[in-house]
Amino acid sequence: MTLSFPNQSRSLDEENGRVRFWGHDGPMEISFFVEVGAIRKIVPDLGRIECSSLGAFDVARDRIQDVAARAYARGRRGTNVFILTAKDF
Repeated sequence: MTLSFPNQSRSLDEENGRVRFWGHDGPMEISFFVEVGAIRKIVPDLGRIECSSLGAFDVARDRIQDVAARAYARGRRGTNVFILTAKDF
């Protein structure tokens, strides 16, 4: 199966400083987290409030999902949770 991102939902995990989003590989749901620091690398003028983090995620969604798909394809399919950091970008 191929990883897809039909669910456009995302949420801020403020305590851990990351945004959560989901992908699907057939019937399996895969959770992804992207650290706010990684988003800041893509959208450098990101503020510190929740709407800025989520808004920046939306601006960079295609790139983030491409990186998520590559991380998933690298063979870590034994897990259903991926955390993307600035190093992934």
